Amino acid sequence: MTSPDWTGLPVVVAGLGISGISAARVLRDLGAEVTVVDGGDGPAVRERAAELTGIQVRLGDGATLPEGTRLIVTSPGWPPSSPLFAAAAEAGVEIWGDVELAWHLRRPLPATGEPAPWLAVTGTNGKTTTVQMLASILTAAGRRTAAVGNVGVSVLDAVLAEEPYDVLAVELSSYQLHWAPSLRPHSSAVLNLAPDHLDWHGSMEAYAADKGRIYQGNQVACVYNLADPATEELVREADVEEGCRAIGFGLGAPGLSQFGVVDGLLVDRAFVPDRQKNAAEIGAVEDITPPAPHNIANALAAAALARAYGVDAKAVREGLRAFRPEPHRIAHVAEVGEVLWIDDSKATNPHAAAASLAAYRPVVWIAGGLAKGAEFEELVAGAAGRLRAAVLIGRDRELIRAALARHAPDVPVIEAAEGQTGAVAMAEVVRVAAGLAKPGDTVLLAPACASMDMFTNYGERGDFFAAAVRELTI
Repeated sequence: MTSPDWTGLPVVVAGLGISGISAARVLRDLGAEVTVVDGGDGPAVRERAAELTGIQVRLGDGATLPEGTRLIVTSPGWPPSSPLFAAAAEAGVEIWGDVELAWHLRRPLPATGEPAPWLAVTGTNGKTTTVQMLASILTAAGRRTAAVGNVGVSVLDAVLAEEPYDVLAVELSSYQLHWAPSLRPHSSAVLNLAPDHLDWHGSMEAYAADKGRIYQGNQVACVYNLADPATEELVREADVEEGCRAIGFGLGAPGLSQFGVVDGLLVDRAFVPDRQKNAAEIGAVEDITPPAPHNIANALAAAALARAYGVDAKAVREGLRAFRPEPHRIAHVAEVGEVLWIDDSKATNPHAAAASLAAYRPVVWIAGGLAKGAEFEELVAGAAGRLRAAVLIGRDRELIRAALARHAPDVPVIEAAEGQTGAVAMAEVVRVAAGLAKPGDTVLLAPACASMDMFTNYGERGDFFAAAVRELTI
């Protein structure tokens, strides 16, 4: 379906979450006949439904396709296997996500006559940090921009903003990419690929394919991770516009058309005159907060996208210096008795935890929670030499314990907070970790798991950790 005449068009919005409510209101204001469907029927869902004036809402039935539906706009969390989508396929009804809808609703900028370009980022880990670094760089370059998509401003709000943006830094999840077939960014980056959300996608192959959609139709640059060959393979498979370039980033000295690090300096050997002989200094490792290896890689990816858009080297450096990460991403909590306490509660899968563990040694590691089908063998084997001890929590702690027994049998392991949740649980965890740590150690909350078995979300998990650590200093 191309951009339709919305007036009177029967559209179903799947899901009463934040993106679903936003999409429903936008479609209503465009003149569509909107029906929102949601399988829930509790008080919280009913409260959200009551806010949608002029929109029909069907609760308790997320499987039946309303008669006459011409288009479904789905919230990202609804998996492709949903019965509603099977019914849509049988009826020949197209399915869009909120990103696809936003792409169709872009408006031309007065200065150029074209919509604001999208610089897009995906990957298993690091998306939010990279997009926010990119937005900081673009702001330093004098562009009106925002970090949007799966972070910050809603992508629908961004494309419909009364004061238009010059360029958008867009974070995209694999869910969003699955439902965005028309997306054609200016330039894109896939930061890394590791097993995640396989229950939604069905297989690693399907997950990678959805991530790779971000490269389709790119105009200037497809940015990939030199340390992750799977990201380069996605570039090779992509159908891009003529002249679009493959740009690698990594922590070593850069080759042709690459970004890298030389003697503590961030270097661009891609967007410079005569890149056979020349390179440009675009910043320094010391400009990045925190300067952990994976965060340096994030900065290089953000810089590559900014340079593809035409930002000068000075603005790249200024933007990286100005950037500060969001909470719960390798956040320094305190130093107590020569022990460093770090909150990386956002490390909700093994790949993210491995990057965090690589930044410190020796480590008292706090890990566990909901594994989401993940395996921990490679993570533990790679980190074994850095571990002072491990404190395990959460429902799937036994999976990590088993991996530690195989790959780090000499590392002391203590299970904590069994049957407890919330602040009480984390207070015990911190107490146990404090008893294991020695001067010079780092106590690292990098759970490698989701949090919802014990906490509302990873943010609450990190907040309770920080609060418990501060109690040690009183």
